[in-house]
Amino acid sequence: MIRRTPLFLLTGVLVVAAICTGLSSVPSGQVRRRQQDVLSDLSNEAQHSPPEREHTPPFQTAGRHIVDANGKRFKLASINWYGASDVHFVPGGLDRRHRTELAATILRMGFNSVRFPYSDQMVIDNPIIPPEVISANLDLLDDYNLKANASSRSDGEPAGPRALDVYKACVEAMTDAGIAVIPNNHITNAHWCDGKNLCDASWKNTQYGSLCKVRQSTETWIDHWKTIMEPHIDNPLVIGADLRNEPRGIWGTMTWNMWATAAEQASEALLKMQPKWLMFIEGTSSANDCSGARTRPVKLSVPDRVVYSSHVYQWSGWGALSPYHSRPYPSFALDMERNWGYLLRGNIAPVWLGEFGSPHKGDGRDHHYWDNLMQYLRESDADWGYWALNPRKPEMYDDETYGLLRDDWETVVDDWRYQDLMKIVEPQGSGETMQ
Repeated sequence: MIRRTPLFLLTGVLVVAAICTGLSSVPSGQVRRRQQDVLSDLSNEAQHSPPEREHTPPFQTAGRHIVDANGKRFKLASINWYGASDVHFVPGGLDRRHRTELAATILRMGFNSVRFPYSDQMVIDNPIIPPEVISANLDLLDDYNLKANASSRSDGEPAGPRALDVYKACVEAMTDAGIAVIPNNHITNAHWCDGKNLCDASWKNTQYGSLCKVRQSTETWIDHWKTIMEPHIDNPLVIGADLRNEPRGIWGTMTWNMWATAAEQASEALLKMQPKWLMFIEGTSSANDCSGARTRPVKLSVPDRVVYSSHVYQWSGWGALSPYHSRPYPSFALDMERNWGYLLRGNIAPVWLGEFGSPHKGDGRDHHYWDNLMQYLRESDADWGYWALNPRKPEMYDDETYGLLRDDWETVVDDWRYQDLMKIVEPQGSGETMQ
């Protein structure tokens, strides 16, 4: 195992000095060079040579599978790494460990891809990020003169790394490690979850007028996507875009056709930038339901680019009096078939279960739901993405009970959840080339 102590001690000392004495005490050039040497040593220790890729980009769909340039199936075994969509505007853990170390940990855990959420507010505000929230990544400050105050800084001189800079750097750290990355438009207002706020319920909120603090139309939503994806046009491991997290609305007002039409519009704009990207289309009713694609599939000008996505939690099962934590397996499996399983069984399109999870101290209901879902994922051999990597939620530092890392952002919570996930990483018929 790679030793992490030198970097942790160094960044800890630097951050304490910066916080106690103000921004003028952020490391001098000489100290920063020493930190850069440490980071370089750690990088060399972690990766003596570039990772050998098992799959060759670019990727496309072939029936129910995602395949690489050689026609070999690429099964997404993903983890959600969140935080850029939240109140601090940066991915979680950057105050604890360097982004290259976090990427190495994700890879070591057995995941081959990351769903990487952002908020529209992050793109709109793009705030300067204070050093304390990226204190294990102080190399991101190297290009900025933090000693200068606003009055002495020359016109146009940057004041520090902004949220989009940090997001981009983390994407590159993951893809450099050989991890596929799927940016995800998670929420409009920067927050962990705001399920009761209709302003965050879908990709647009202009229909609510002045009620929404962060207002967004379909056009501005697409513009934000262009901003997120433009730096990665030539990065083959940024494989596509998860267009919107859990689109929903007031009961009965969010139709599949409304969402499919908007998804097509956004997809076409992104495919003009890079026609090799995959477009991930979540279901309606908080991503539970992709059944609308039976009669109204998403159709794009570039073929073989559509991947559907569903989310399944123990409380899911919208429109039924019996949530999934209380369903017997036959009833649960029938709902999965109705919502999205038919796409796989009919060899119509891939389905990525982009979010699911359980707390590490799950009760009987959690285990019942989990066991049913694991059985269905084994039987369907669907692609998947677990929620989440993070041990803590950003705003109040609350425990993220669904997280798979401990507070050091290195130690894996090696429990029943993680062990079951590792059993469904490999695709059935591994190594098979799809025709």
